[in-house]
Amino acid sequence: MGRHRRISPSPRTTLASRAALAAGALVPTIVAVGSAHAATPQAAICTSDDPELADKLSQDINSALDGSPATTAISLHDRTTNTTCTLDADRTFDSASTVKVTVLATLLWDAQKEDRALTQEEKDRATAMITQSDNDATTALWKQLGADKISGFLQAAGMTNTTLDSEGHWGLTQITANDEEKLLHLVTHANPVLSEDSRAYILKLTSEVIPSQRWGTPAGAPSDAQVHVKNGWLERATNGWRVHSLGAFTGGDHDYTITVLSQDNATMDDGIATIEGIARAVHKNLNAPASSAHSPG
Repeated sequence: MGRHRRISPSPRTTLASRAALAAGALVPTIVAVGSAHAATPQAAICTSDDPELADKLSQDINSALDGSPATTAISLHDRTTNTTCTLDADRTFDSASTVKVTVLATLLWDAQKEDRALTQEEKDRATAMITQSDNDATTALWKQLGADKISGFLQAAGMTNTTLDSEGHWGLTQITANDEEKLLHLVTHANPVLSEDSRAYILKLTSEVIPSQRWGTPAGAPSDAQVHVKNGWLERATNGWRVHSLGAFTGGDHDYTITVLSQDNATMDDGIATIEGIARAVHKNLNAPASSAHSPG
């Protein structure tokens, strides 16, 4: 796969058909799979300082998953209500392009340690990698950093269940929803790993992703929220389509992050539809007016 091209902002009609050009991941030759493997049904579990909110979220997320044959993992945290939801959140998945946020975070973490600013070339590559999901830019930064530095960042970030591919394919990094939530927490809140400037830079780039790649967790987000997103998509000979979405929602009264990872999707659009159903359930419940948050609907 080469450099990602900007495509029209209608993912339902164009993303799947141009998946060979899209920057899902740089991996060995992909073989189409005829049908998805059925997943064992599981239920999302939510906890909250507001037990009614937790119950409603669990119900609506599980309704969104009803009938989907995909294997799906979820991890989310709303810090305003101290609400968390998880589903199979320690299961590993091929990262596809979601690993690009880790690459950018590693680049900035390493530059912090060297007490230096990013070069213009690094900035150009980082921008292309995040906003357009450019594979060539990612490969260049991956090679520049090397496995030791990337592993070092993962250790510092507490992402201990994330494993690099032994042959160096960045798109086959093994990730979990819980580890991606740890990364999103570092990006959205002050911490000793990423400086304020580094966090601001990641938030800026993830808020500037091109329209055709802003599907997934942003679906149903409130209009007054600042939306930050990075998605990944990859088809392989086993387990069908991997379709993932990382989202952070800030600004105003919003302070929550959502990670949804999936595989065994028959098509890319199937994966997108499932993720967006989950996202709409989350946004609806977390942003419902207090007087009607738990009314029947």
